[in-house]
Amino acid sequence: MRAAADSPDFGASPDFGASAPVSEELARAWGLVRAHLLAECGARAFNSWLKPLHLCGLDSGLEGQELRLSVPSHFMAEWVRNNFAERIRLAFAVHLPMLRSVAIEVAPGRIADEPADGPGGLPVPAPVAAFEPRYSFDRFVVGKSNELAFNAAQAMASAVTSGGNAGFNPLFLHGGTGLGKTHLMHAIGSAVLRARPSAQVIYLSAERFMVDFLAALRARDTISFKQRLRSADLLMVDDVQFIAGKDSTQEEFFHTMNEIISAGKWLVISADRSPQNLEGIESRILSRLAWGLVADINPADFELRYNILRTKIGSMPHADVPDEVIQFLARKIVANVRELEGALNRVIAYGTLVNRRVDMDFTREVLADVLRAHSRRLTIDEIQRRVADHYQLKLNDLMSPRRAREVARPRQVAMYLAKMLTPRSLPEIGRRFGGRDHTTVMHAVKRIEALRATDHDLDRDIALLRRQLDG
Repeated sequence: MRAAADSPDFGASPDFGASAPVSEELARAWGLVRAHLLAECGARAFNSWLKPLHLCGLDSGLEGQELRLSVPSHFMAEWVRNNFAERIRLAFAVHLPMLRSVAIEVAPGRIADEPADGPGGLPVPAPVAAFEPRYSFDRFVVGKSNELAFNAAQAMASAVTSGGNAGFNPLFLHGGTGLGKTHLMHAIGSAVLRARPSAQVIYLSAERFMVDFLAALRARDTISFKQRLRSADLLMVDDVQFIAGKDSTQEEFFHTMNEIISAGKWLVISADRSPQNLEGIESRILSRLAWGLVADINPADFELRYNILRTKIGSMPHADVPDEVIQFLARKIVANVRELEGALNRVIAYGTLVNRRVDMDFTREVLADVLRAHSRRLTIDEIQRRVADHYQLKLNDLMSPRRAREVARPRQVAMYLAKMLTPRSLPEIGRRFGGRDHTTVMHAVKRIEALRATDHDLDRDIALLRRQLDG
């Protein structure tokens, strides 16, 4: 580990490519947000994943503002999108109330040179440095919605540590964004390495699995790739839905799974939905995933959301938040735990910055845009069902690989509406449409925007769908 990991530097971010002009006011806000993220995430995570972020600019549109940040590699971009984008948005929204989304881009000129090492000099996969210390079992708040997943994760960690039998292998964790899958995977890895430092623990995203495998193919050195992964005592692969439709990657993934399990070693997989609902994944892989223990993490109920907030405040000794505010947040912010904690962080940070006491009036003032969004939050599932009904299609047609016009155009309409009517990022939307890439969603949005100006029938369809979805 480099010494810099413990000595954060708030100097200018490295300039990986051409950037849009950044105003002094925006640059000043970026500095405050970086300080906030350092305090919230810790020096190791900040220096590894957030310090390399480069501020590119701010785009404004009818639907609100989009902040553009860049990073030097595809792998880092995907990791930051999945783990930090919403946290960055909430931190920035204190300064930019109209901010709707944060776009994480790959800086031009760096794509071809994807480093063998991760950001901050961390090797990928990196058994110790990859695990965020805050994501431990002790700091995971348990409720009815996540109790099974929590107990299964602890059992898996205990089995790997002691060489015992968990009663299942693999462990498959699934749930929506921000509900705790990554937290539990980090907790398993950290617990194993604390109790058994010599254990070979590998944690990587499914996208990283694919990138490394394709690099090995190009270098004609697949043997090293296979040996590296199959030597693991515990292999953890996050967001397996990313390999949907990638035939050669799925072939290698299937054989890796078999080798790990047949050798009596351990496997933990996560995804945003259950094996039965994963589109574009080979049936033999789905069968193997379902063979172990499938543990879902459901959205938190009021009691769990309240306890999460109490625990979070307990770790912030100088935070003074009345109980009525905690209950208010627990009732209003229901989408996922990440947004819930982000709302709390925003209220506390804003109160500190403007020297105001946190009370109900102040909380409503600071979170006005968030509360409006949560008063009627559409889901991508609702949009897909409405579009499928309107065009008289099966719901699965929108997620299928079919490219016929009678399917492709409604799919683009659904993607466009998902971008316009939900706060979900382009990669999240793409995953919900059969594991498509975010560039496919971006193309769909631009295509529908262009067609609305000339195709009056399409424009009327979209206007009608929006009225129906808005209720």
